Amino acid sequence: MTITRHQQNNLMSRVVEYNGMVYLQGVTPDNNDGDIIQQTKEVLAKIDQGLALAGSDKSKLLTCLIFLSDIGLRPAMNKVYEAWLDPKNKPTRACVGIQLEGKCMVEIIVTAAK
Repeated sequence: MTITRHQQNNLMSRVVEYNGMVYLQGVTPDNNDGDIIQQTKEVLAKIDQGLALAGSDKSKLLTCLIFLSDIGLRPAMNKVYEAWLDPKNKPTRACVGIQLEGKCMVEIIVTAAK
């Protein structure tokens, strides 16, 4: 089976395809000056782009791991996340509070089917 790696740098690949599965790196916002709503919207848009690069989309999400710099941001992030989800195809999910770099408030990792 072939492994396809997209947008590699010296540390990682942004997207990896293998055996009908799509794995995305931990996606963070480019603009860390915004609030949790802005940062979450940007991250989810980047996830859409990464999935599309591999021929998938959010309706095929299997699992989602969300890291927040402050777990108190969860309700605001959830509003954006819920509006973005495909309502008929929700993935498994975990959301944890951890220390993120700088002013970054959210990082999301997803796995999807093709």
